[in-house]
Amino acid sequence: MALSRIEVKVILLLALTLLSCGIEGVRHVLGDVDLGADVGAGIDDGDALGAGSGAGAAPGGDAGAGAGVDAGADPAPGAGAGPTPGAGAGPSTGAAPAPDTGAAPGAGAGAAPGAGATPDVGASAGAGATVFDVTKYGAKGDGKTDNAMMFIRAWNAACQSTGPAKVVIPEGNFMAGEVFFKGPCKCSGPIIVEVVGTVLGHTDLIQYTAGVWIGFQRIDGGLLLTGKGTFNAQGEASWKYNDRKNNPSSPLLPISLKFQFVKNALVENIKLVNSKGFHMTVTSCNNFTLQGLRITAPDESPNTDGIHISRSDLVKITNSVIGTGDDCISIGEGSTNIGVSGVTCGPGHGISIGSLGRAQDKDVKGVTVTNCSLTGTTNGARIKTIHNSPQIAASSIVYDDIIMKDVKNPIIIDQHYGTKTVKEPSKVKISDVHFKNIRGTSVTDVAVSLSCSEAVPCEGIELVDIDLTYSGTRSASISAACSNAKTTFTGKQNPPACA
Repeated sequence: MALSRIEVKVILLLALTLLSCGIEGVRHVLGDVDLGADVGAGIDDGDALGAGSGAGAAPGGDAGAGAGVDAGADPAPGAGAGPTPGAGAGPSTGAAPAPDTGAAPGAGAGAAPGAGATPDVGASAGAGATVFDVTKYGAKGDGKTDNAMMFIRAWNAACQSTGPAKVVIPEGNFMAGEVFFKGPCKCSGPIIVEVVGTVLGHTDLIQYTAGVWIGFQRIDGGLLLTGKGTFNAQGEASWKYNDRKNNPSSPLLPISLKFQFVKNALVENIKLVNSKGFHMTVTSCNNFTLQGLRITAPDESPNTDGIHISRSDLVKITNSVIGTGDDCISIGEGSTNIGVSGVTCGPGHGISIGSLGRAQDKDVKGVTVTNCSLTGTTNGARIKTIHNSPQIAASSIVYDDIIMKDVKNPIIIDQHYGTKTVKEPSKVKISDVHFKNIRGTSVTDVAVSLSCSEAVPCEGIELVDIDLTYSGTRSASISAACSNAKTTFTGKQNPPACA
């Protein structure tokens, strides 16, 4: 019998999970980790902050994570401390019913009352997975009902079941406030979440006590988030409350999707629209693939990064379209073995590494960005660090086969990012960086800017076959500027190589 596309993906994810388990015998160390400790780690304050934006502490976020609506078998401390404002019927955050191991009425589409969950035999089923349809747990796709607890009930039932499991959000407009889907799960193989309809974010910011709209945490058995559905945070109602430009210490608005301590995951084909803060963050994750995503927000929306990665290993982003008010993709501290390919970026602030250099930041190593195009962005291929930083490193970085169209700063290393008032130079050591086969147009006359640290100059910077022409409105000749950068130039160089 031929396998469906999702069945094949589930089998592959299960194989990856088994391999991962073979090399990691310390999984339960996560039980001693404070999920709040990592919040904001490596998260960039955003390009709209102005001078001094990066000098302060990393922005807050998950401190107190679990104070909002929570899910899973391992609630964060204090998760049952009290009701979440407006969370439907108002049970305490840890008071979701005991996991429904398939016994909830109608858990499978078409099940008779009380018959329990039934396997989905449709073409989109995942290897005989039992379907946990959120509407069978009380969710209503009317665009008004707060479905946070209903989502949690469906997740708990799936997570605690013993066979393959799939949570389904069907057609409809399902509004929800803050939700956390937590593992570890007992179900066999990767847990599947299929989004068919639209999930709408609650517009009342009081709902978001942990700085996150929907969080996936501590899932090490594999995760597949799929479907043609949309996560619409309705951030346009909240952007006016973003005061980061005038007050850099003010908190960021809620992240739409946050993945934390998740292993062996595939997120595919979903759409994210108008986040309040970042659209998606991947933090402390391993073996994580994102493909076929469409992320959109207006170019004037503040701090709405498309995808932010930090403290993660083996993350791959492919074949996605991202246009936001900040970085399309930002690769933050502690990131290793990151691959980005086939991404269309614009509007936005480019595909960036950083900003790096806050207290407790870790090295970045092994980032490859290939076969991408950027249109009308404020930056292109960028590495950014702040002043007064700890001694960390960013190395083994490649930007290759990149097309720029009317980009302001096509190639830029900025080790003075957002910290004009802080005199202590950056101590982030940048080395082994390669800009190759980058072509297109620049709306600024300085198309290549390598502004490295006076304290630790850049080393091993290579530019190969660069062909950028000026497309700005004033009469100017295109040029390159380099400072404190040990650079080699080979192949075509337009603008001409800097001294």
